Amino acid sequence: MFGLSALDLARIQFAFTMSFHILFPAVTIGLASYLAVLELSWLRTRRQVYVDLYHFWLKIFAVMFGMGVVSGIVMAYQIGTNWSYMSEFAGSIMGPVLAYEVLTAFFLEAGFLGVMLFGWTRVGPGLHFLATCMVAVGTLISATWILAANSWMQTPQGYAIEGNRMVPADWLAIVFNPSFPYRLMHMVVAAYLTTALIVGATGAWQLLRKRDNPAVRKMLSMAMWMILLVAPIQAVIGDFHGLNTLEHQPAKLAAMEGHWQNEPGEAVPLLLFGIPDMEAEKTRYAVGVPHLGSLILTHSWNGQFRGLKEFPREERPNSLIVFWSFRLMVGLGLLMIALGAWSLLLRRRGRIFTTRPFLRAALWMGPAGLVAILAGWVTTEVGRQPWVVYGVLRTADAVSPHGAGALALTLGLFVIAYFFVFGAGTVYVLRMMKKGPQAFELHRATAGGPGEGRTPMRPLSAADVGNDDDSDGDGDDNPDGIGRGAALDRDGKGG
Repeated sequence: MFGLSALDLARIQFAFTMSFHILFPAVTIGLASYLAVLELSWLRTRRQVYVDLYHFWLKIFAVMFGMGVVSGIVMAYQIGTNWSYMSEFAGSIMGPVLAYEVLTAFFLEAGFLGVMLFGWTRVGPGLHFLATCMVAVGTLISATWILAANSWMQTPQGYAIEGNRMVPADWLAIVFNPSFPYRLMHMVVAAYLTTALIVGATGAWQLLRKRDNPAVRKMLSMAMWMILLVAPIQAVIGDFHGLNTLEHQPAKLAAMEGHWQNEPGEAVPLLLFGIPDMEAEKTRYAVGVPHLGSLILTHSWNGQFRGLKEFPREERPNSLIVFWSFRLMVGLGLLMIALGAWSLLLRRRGRIFTTRPFLRAALWMGPAGLVAILAGWVTTEVGRQPWVVYGVLRTADAVSPHGAGALALTLGLFVIAYFFVFGAGTVYVLRMMKKGPQAFELHRATAGGPGEGRTPMRPLSAADVGNDDDSDGDGDDNPDGIGRGAALDRDGKGG
């Protein structure tokens, strides 16, 4: 297929399924914590706006959680089918770590998810809040185990090799490997940022459509506070993560910077633009800032770090891919910081909900977190090559002995299936976001007899796909006008 080998196709297939999967957990990690904050806010203030937002985002969370579970099952099977030699060689370490994720996080989430989704009128407020918190904690525990496994593949330690297998020698060293703390913090904060951007974009969309109500204002306000706080923190975490990468994966760091060799006594510039050429061993059309690479990566004015030429050709990651995926991630991060700063400026002037250029920027930045996460994972995984367990097991030695034809066929089937299944799910979620928060009435939630209106608790009943007109001329898609006033506070307070 297009001259690709079986190894290339196996990597593309895993990258494709991984890229789909990582987006859903990233959103559900952030949404679960956001839902816990909303419910806590309601318990403390009893303001209706928090109830309306909770039930609006709860339904979106349920759909995203379901898609994350389905896509995650595919990932687990692919490790066995496409990377059987890795399973045989490192399975005694990878298997238990992934099993711990199921036994702790997944069981915790499954145990409380039903109460969270359907128990609002069936259990007490305290128990329901506990269920929401347990689901949020479960998502964080899940991220912890998954990042522990992946980080160990990046910076392996605590193992011994007996025959042709890796065996655990120190489980604490395996779990708390050198890159684990930085990568866990980086991923969790990225999930919170991604969620805040999506929530903010949803609020901005509603305001641009003239659906100005307290729930929409509260949604946008909370999202912008989160971005303002978390985006700079993510930049600091990224700096520490970069120093850790320089220490433990210097070839990856050199590829990220497009840096090939050091000149005696000269500082390393930070390249803003360039096209790394793996064959010519140089970065063409390089545009850099003198000394800045040394300052950022070594925290000294004239510090140097190893260039790609210091590593054997067969141990160099593809600098062209890693160079640009890293810059895409960093560039989006800088835009997130700018968006947060802009929101603070407008908030102080009392114009955060009415400045349309800002609202359009918030809307367009909605997917930025998802794109940045994908770019970050490309940087991490491509930068690890040619190793699947860094410095121990090569990717070429880990792949299953499948033919290129079989892998091309299954890759095509994956693309078709994912397009229909997750494409439909994504469209559905976007329709729910487009509809916006509605008023949640307790008496409507408990009703439901013949001819009685109620608010369905089934997530797939949440979006009314039929109301896409504007027959009342109020600027929204709700012909009865509910969309503009349904989420007003009972006490009349705004966001």
